[in-house]
Amino acid sequence: MEKRQQLLGPAHPDTLTSINILASTYQNQGKWTEAEKLQVEAMKKRQQLLGSVHPDTLISMGYLASTYRYQGKWNEAKKLEVEVMKKRQQLLGPAHIDTLISMANLASTYRYQGKWTEAEKLQVEVMKKRQQLLGSAHPDTLTSMGSLASTYRNQGKWTEAEKLEVEVMEKTQQLLGPAHPHTLTSMGNLASTYRYQGRWTEAEKLEVEAMGKRQQLLGPVHPETLISMNNLALTYGNQGKWTEAEKLEVEVMEKRQQLLGPAHPDTLISMGNLASTYRNQRKWTEAEKLQIEVLEKRQQLLGPTHPDTLKSMDKLASTYRNQGKWTEAEKLEVELMEKRQQLLGPAHPATLTSMGNLAGTYQNQGRLTEAEVLLVQVAIKRKKV
Repeated sequence: MEKRQQLLGPAHPDTLTSINILASTYQNQGKWTEAEKLQVEAMKKRQQLLGSVHPDTLISMGYLASTYRYQGKWNEAKKLEVEVMKKRQQLLGPAHIDTLISMANLASTYRYQGKWTEAEKLQVEVMKKRQQLLGSAHPDTLTSMGSLASTYRNQGKWTEAEKLEVEVMEKTQQLLGPAHPHTLTSMGNLASTYRYQGRWTEAEKLEVEAMGKRQQLLGPVHPETLISMNNLALTYGNQGKWTEAEKLEVEVMEKRQQLLGPAHPDTLISMGNLASTYRNQRKWTEAEKLQIEVLEKRQQLLGPTHPDTLKSMDKLASTYRNQGKWTEAEKLEVELMEKRQQLLGPAHPATLTSMGNLAGTYQNQGRLTEAEVLLVQVAIKRKKV
């Protein structure tokens, strides 16, 4: 990139392409700050050189929105994605492939915000248009169906999710074969729906099959193999098979630490999963140690208000509660409640959960008046919602 800047200048198309490639590399490493800085630079230069509606400018805006999304900067991501979507609708039409990509990206941001209705509406539209334009078995159509199924799953619409996922899996098997990466991904998604429904045997069967095929095709340390191992560990955990779950989770964590580094987002997810298994086995010391490490790294990497950081705080506070460490639990719960009130609003379900947890900590300390005040507030807000 530096040589191209020297030879061609900082605003040459090839230079900007190099900037975006480097930014993408930073993204894959979880280096969001570095990626964001480069993407802002590329976007601004393309806006100046090419105009605000040029295809390359819109691509840059989309890349930056993606980085915002991964950092939990929902408003910034949404603003860019809405702008890109509208401009593509005007320039290319409502059914153009790039327009549909923009709609799908915006739907992803809505999903991360828990705005399931808005996400579902966009995803249904994208899916139907892709079915009309590309056919019901086109890879992009199947991707849309899978994304919509995920949104259904997060809303507890198990029947709708399962129907789509079975269809995606069967079509992918027919088109690409039973061992293709996309087929194995679709098997994993269907297994997740089975898991959420408590259909452990069906979930485990699919996950064992997917993991075995990925190990053979991709090797034991490929990222997708590790995802399969992680999913199977979750199913084991949900069945109370803690020994089997722990064994897989330790292996996944160690391999991700070696491959991706100790602070990569996927590594931290593995550490969090293992900590949860320790908690379910009442191995509080081991769980606490991992959760503190995950929280500190997420605070450094993602910032103190990122959703993943807040989840880490919540889980660590729970571990403190289970050990009777009321002071430590209270400190985290007060901070978590205040941040969720600011970010999500005073009546958001996550905010109310935080208030309820803090009330429980007050009760266990004999601070009944403070607990009552919080619980009354929670009850009033839940009635209004």
